[in-house]
Amino acid sequence: MERHQLLIIGGGSAGIAAALGAYGNGLRDILVIEREKEYGGILQQCIHNGFGLHTFNEELSGPAYAEKYYDLIKDNDSIKFIYESAVTEIKDKYVIVQTPDGLKQIEAEVIVIATGCRERPAGAIGLKGNRCEGVYTAGTAQKYLNKQGYLVGKKVFILGSGDIGLIMARRMSLEGAKVIGVAELQPYSNGLARNIKQCLEDFDIPLYLSHTVEAVHGESRLEYITLIEVDDKLQKIKGSQQRIDCDCLLLSVGLIPENTLIEEIGVRLDPRTKGAIVDDNYMTSIEGIFACGNALHVHDLVDYVSQEGKKAGKAAADYVLGNTNNGEVITNVVTNGVSYMVPQSFHKGRDLEFMFRVNRVFKDCYIHIYGEGLDKKMKKVGIVPSEMQKVLLKKEDLENLKGELHWEVIE
Repeated sequence: MERHQLLIIGGGSAGIAAALGAYGNGLRDILVIEREKEYGGILQQCIHNGFGLHTFNEELSGPAYAEKYYDLIKDNDSIKFIYESAVTEIKDKYVIVQTPDGLKQIEAEVIVIATGCRERPAGAIGLKGNRCEGVYTAGTAQKYLNKQGYLVGKKVFILGSGDIGLIMARRMSLEGAKVIGVAELQPYSNGLARNIKQCLEDFDIPLYLSHTVEAVHGESRLEYITLIEVDDKLQKIKGSQQRIDCDCLLLSVGLIPENTLIEEIGVRLDPRTKGAIVDDNYMTSIEGIFACGNALHVHDLVDYVSQEGKKAGKAAADYVLGNTNNGEVITNVVTNGVSYMVPQSFHKGRDLEFMFRVNRVFKDCYIHIYGEGLDKKMKKVGIVPSEMQKVLLKKEDLENLKGELHWEVIE
C-alpha cells in the first residue's frame, strides 16, 4: 500500500496552500489528490481579475493566482500531485482512490479535506416548471463560456445576487448577451459591494431585491420566467407576478461545502455552515482529519481560502510531529445576529483569529464578545451577511476565560 505523511484531498487554492503550510512546518512527504486534469480548482474558470490583493499585493485573474501558488511548489520533490483522480472512500488511516490506472489504496498519517463546494441546483429551491433547456447554475455557465467558449443564452435572467451571479451578469454582457436583470430573495444583495458596482451598475442591469423566480416556462427551450415579489418574511406576495421573456436562467442561489466523504465516516458537521466542526487547529471531530477552505465554510475571497489552507497544513504538520496545542478548550457560542463561527472551539495559549457572518444587515453596531473572564466590545460602522468578518483575539484576552465564549451583534 502506498503511504504518505500527509494526504490532501483537493488541489485548489486551499489544497495547494495546505501543502505549502505543511512543508513550511517540517513535513517532507505530502500527496495532493486532484480530480481535474490540472491544479487550481474553480480558479481555472475564473478569468476575471480580483484575486491576490491580500496575498500577492496585485490584482490577478483566477488562473494567474493559481499559477503563482503552484509555482511555489512545482519543483518541490516533497509535494506530489496526482490528477484525474477521485477519492471515493475514506477508511481508517487510508483512502480508496479512483485513478486513471485503476483503484488504489493510499495510507496517510493525517488527511486534510480541501474539496471546495458545489452550487445549489434548481431542485434545491423547488423551482417549478418543465425541465427545459436554458436553466443552468452560474458556475456551470461560467465553465462553458470561459473554458469551452460556449455562450449558454442570449437573453439572460439571473436568480441570486451572490458574487458568481454578479460576475456572470458582467461576463455575459461582455460577450454580447442581454442580461435583463438579477433577482434576490433577500432585501439586500449577497454579493460584495464592489461587484454590485462593477457588474450591475456599470452595465445598467437592474437588481430586483425581495424577488424570486416562481416558475420557468418553455417546452424544449426556456421561453420566459415568472418573477414574483416576497414580503419581509420571504413569503410570496399574491398578484405581484410578472412575466419576463428570456432564453436562459442562471442560478446563483448558494454554495454547499462538499463533505460527502467525511459525512460518511461520521465527522460532525455544523448545520449552519454545512462544513465540519473544527477547533483552532482545523481538526475535525475525528482525530487526524483536518478541513479548510470552502469545504469548511464558504469564503468571500480566495486569499482568505489560501490563508486558512496554509494554517490547516501547518496544524496537520504539527500533529504529525507531535507539536499540537492541547491546552484548555473553550467553546464558541453564537447568539444575537451571528449566523455561524469558525472555529467552533479553540485552545487557549496563543493569539487566535475567528471568522463569522451575521444573519442580517447591521449599520452602527458593536460585536460583543463575552464569557467568564472576558467582556469585549468592538465598534463597527456596518456589517452585512455577504462579507465574512474576521476578529483577532490576543493570547492575553483569552488567558482568564473559562468554559464558553459568546458572540453577538448589538445595534
